[in-house]
Amino acid sequence: MVVAEVLVMNDPLDDAYDVVVIGGGSAGLNGALVLARARRSVVVVDAGAPRNAPADAVHGLFAREGTPPAELLERGRAVVRGYGGQVVSGRVEEVTRDGDGFVVGLADGRTVRARRVLVATGLVDELPEVPGVRERWGRDVLHCPYCHGWEVRDQAIGVLAGGPMSLHQTLLLRQWSADITYFAHTAEPLTDEEAERLAARGIRVEEGDVAAVEVVDDRLVGLRMADGRLVRREALVVGPRMVARVGFLKALGVEPVPHPAGEYVQADATGRTDAPGVWIAGNASDLSAQVGGAAAAGAFAAAQINADLVNEDTERAVAVYREASVGAGAGAGAGAGAGAGVGVGVRGGAGRGA
Repeated sequence: MVVAEVLVMNDPLDDAYDVVVIGGGSAGLNGALVLARARRSVVVVDAGAPRNAPADAVHGLFAREGTPPAELLERGRAVVRGYGGQVVSGRVEEVTRDGDGFVVGLADGRTVRARRVLVATGLVDELPEVPGVRERWGRDVLHCPYCHGWEVRDQAIGVLAGGPMSLHQTLLLRQWSADITYFAHTAEPLTDEEAERLAARGIRVEEGDVAAVEVVDDRLVGLRMADGRLVRREALVVGPRMVARVGFLKALGVEPVPHPAGEYVQADATGRTDAPGVWIAGNASDLSAQVGGAAAAGAFAAAQINADLVNEDTERAVAVYREASVGAGAGAGAGAGAGAGVGVGVRGGAGRGA
């Protein structure tokens, strides 16, 4: 693994590519794979900060269930390289338009030109400011039941309310455990209907602020309330504010828009953004996408990018073809005109001679 990471750091960066993929997670690597197999020159610029790095394993991914995130990404990098794609370590600072393409500027001062850009930088989880949450994140402090619900099944689970999705999260988790406690914390008071829905599913409600996550022998044991009480729990689910990492697109006019769970970039069904030539895939445009969904989005966007480039290549070829045809026609016409002039002269001379 260490050798592979050194190779990532030392990969050379060419001057220009058909496509620069920004972000080396599942969406970026799968997109790069499709592009490389389409015989496009492609480079993945990877900042090396995958969102799921704290997790022990990837779940819900066909044929790769339980694979450690780092191992999955290393395999992905190897496959992309195997088809001639490049993966380099770096952080993109800005993308600007230059003629009919783009200039991608890295934090270390390097720049590279691209005909098209695929953004797959994912998002940042802004966690609740409760002591202990960040330290246990990805272990026994979680956020997605589809990612980690099986691992905490039948345990005593707490849900730390803090946003509009908290109630939905709580009801979802009831599918994995009958022992669920909703911690109201700083959330808006429950309506009568919401309280009834929780009660009907046997979900308890704890009022009051949570002061800290309590840990004993490297295990979460409960939540310490502001009034000093310890409410015992074995796992905690939080709702982080999820924000797309796309500040480098500002010069192109692409900025995230609000969402109940954070901020994301709007794109059409193909992943095309409002900036011509820029596509986006994965969590930056779909806050709920798991690894498999992000990878699929990356592959689909890559196919659209290749089709767009094929159209551009064809238009350029047609223009050259037409220019060549016009030139050839002009040449043929000039030759025919010269031949006709000689013929007339000969015929005229013959007549005069007669």
